[in-house]
Amino acid sequence: MNLALVILSLAALGEVAWPEFLGPSSEQVDPASIPVAWSPDENLAWSADLPGYGQSSPVVWGEIVYVTTIEGPNKETNHLTALNLSDGGELWRHSSESSMPVKNSYYVSRAAPTPVVDAGGVYAFWESGDLVALDHDGEQRWKMSLTETYGPIKNRFGLGGSLIQTDAAVIVLVDDTEGGYIAAFSKATGEVSWKTDRTKRMSWASPALIEVDGTAMVVVSSEGSIDGYDPASGEQLWTLDGLSGNTAAKPYVFGDGKLLIGASAGRGGRDAGARDSNLALSITKAGDEWEPEILWRADGALTTFATPTAHAGYAYWVNRVGALYCINVETGELAYRERIANSCWATPIGLGDHVYIFGKDGVTTVLRAGPEFEVLAENRVYEAESGGEDTSRFAKPIQYAAAVVDDSLLIRTGRTLYCVRK
Repeated sequence: MNLALVILSLAALGEVAWPEFLGPSSEQVDPASIPVAWSPDENLAWSADLPGYGQSSPVVWGEIVYVTTIEGPNKETNHLTALNLSDGGELWRHSSESSMPVKNSYYVSRAAPTPVVDAGGVYAFWESGDLVALDHDGEQRWKMSLTETYGPIKNRFGLGGSLIQTDAAVIVLVDDTEGGYIAAFSKATGEVSWKTDRTKRMSWASPALIEVDGTAMVVVSSEGSIDGYDPASGEQLWTLDGLSGNTAAKPYVFGDGKLLIGASAGRGGRDAGARDSNLALSITKAGDEWEPEILWRADGALTTFATPTAHAGYAYWVNRVGALYCINVETGELAYRERIANSCWATPIGLGDHVYIFGKDGVTTVLRAGPEFEVLAENRVYEAESGGEDTSRFAKPIQYAAAVVDDSLLIRTGRTLYCVRK
């Protein structure tokens, strides 16, 4: 089957949209429409309790926000909930049985993969291997289980890879300690369009669909390598080996064929090689061959779950202890290194003159974009003392993801979705 290769653009969407993990971009939003400061009593338009728990990013199409969760002691139930962007009211909820239940705990992913959405509907994926397509009214179009079709997913701590999409297909990355794969499935039918096996590795990374000199390409940065694939056929086009610790961050586009790559040294800094795996990459074509080239390495910078971000000429990394690195995106020179309130799970968002950094423990730091460190505000959507269901270090809410559309900034914790708006 031939896939349409036009990468979704906002002009083509014709709707207010944040259609996938990390965007595609915040540039469609008027920076002046998003508050710099907020609190539970100021510029918080609404909050919505979610069924169960989840770690994925919200996605938006028009006036509908979609968010996934799981529920049950063994993650028996997968939920996809549609909310009204204007007031947070629940429009509908689709619940389905997990085809691979496992114990629900703080140490495994819980609805970590982010859905994708387009004019035809929404496509959601869970770490159980369940993939479902619904229309915007919540009617199921098709459903399939990757675990029933291709076997159980064996990856410590679960699965984190978010979906990406072309016009005709959704693309799923399943990295596995016994041998994973990347595959495309028809949006219309759910049938497999192609499937390409990958080497054994333990990773929770998400792929990116990029454009290089007019050519669409899927790029995966995942434990040990960065790989490029043809989105029409699944053919592997190139690989760059020798990386370490690149197990979570999605490749971040900052120019034609230019990407930021993030890596983590792990708890206690065990993976020393990760320090050389935070870098800027350029992909070019020489004759018939694609050539990945390292432009610069982010000296000393590390990340954890958050993807490094580029905005207004500078790249931003946040490490495990909340150290923020600001780097000139063209030269790789360090502009500054400073400490912020929290480490990050959610990826920062740049808007106009501001960079929003969503701290794990609930503090969103708003910085002045550029080479000088200037904190404009530190904000919360919930009170600092509010927490979860026990006294463990995981009890407090975690800011897992954010999305921005029109005049609304959406911030997601495990059990609640918040909308910040003037």
